[in-house]
Amino acid sequence: MKNYTLPLEPDKYYHIFNHAVSNDNLFKNKANYFYFLKKYAQYITPIADTFAYCLMPNHFHFAVRIKEEKEIEVAMRTLPKFETLAKLNYEGFVSKQFSNLFSSYTQSFNKQQDRSGTLFRKPFKRLHIDSNNYFRQIIHYIHFNPVHHGFVKDLRDWKYSSFESYFSEKATLLKRDKVIDWFDDKDNFYDYHQKEIDEKMSFELELQ
Repeated sequence: MKNYTLPLEPDKYYHIFNHAVSNDNLFKNKANYFYFLKKYAQYITPIADTFAYCLMPNHFHFAVRIKEEKEIEVAMRTLPKFETLAKLNYEGFVSKQFSNLFSSYTQSFNKQQDRSGTLFRKPFKRLHIDSNNYFRQIIHYIHFNPVHHGFVKDLRDWKYSSFESYFSEKATLLKRDKVIDWFDDKDNFYDYHQKEIDEKMSFELELQ
């Protein structure tokens, strides 16, 4: 049985995902999606490299590498209440940053939607990406989500994933070059994304 609550260790790769509580949605409108990404950049970019993401109405997926210890320590020192944060180990601080992201977004979302209470399931899920092949599968799985769930027929039509960014020259926080290297080149990256997702992987992830 897979462990979905692993510690987030420095210099390791993870698939991060979570779902709204009950039958709620995490995102009700276009502004919600972009506000979440803004908060993600604020809280997570200092402690993790991001390779792919997809935001769906009631859940999300990210592929990340937690940064090295020295980079995480720099992030800790730039934040308020550093002396308090310093009591956390690196794994604790990284998890705290994710918790802060969810808490910050929830507060704004609840205020906008006139709701109260928890929005995200706890704890958020994570799986260790431990091979190049699994990395490629996860990138594909994340990008293919909108097609798999029937929201669009073409990956490029979903505006809340990182897929289209790989065919753009615009500046991005995504580690695009590293991902393309894993697929050898951009043509192979595109071709790999034309197949259906692995149903066993889909079942395991959606069961959570």
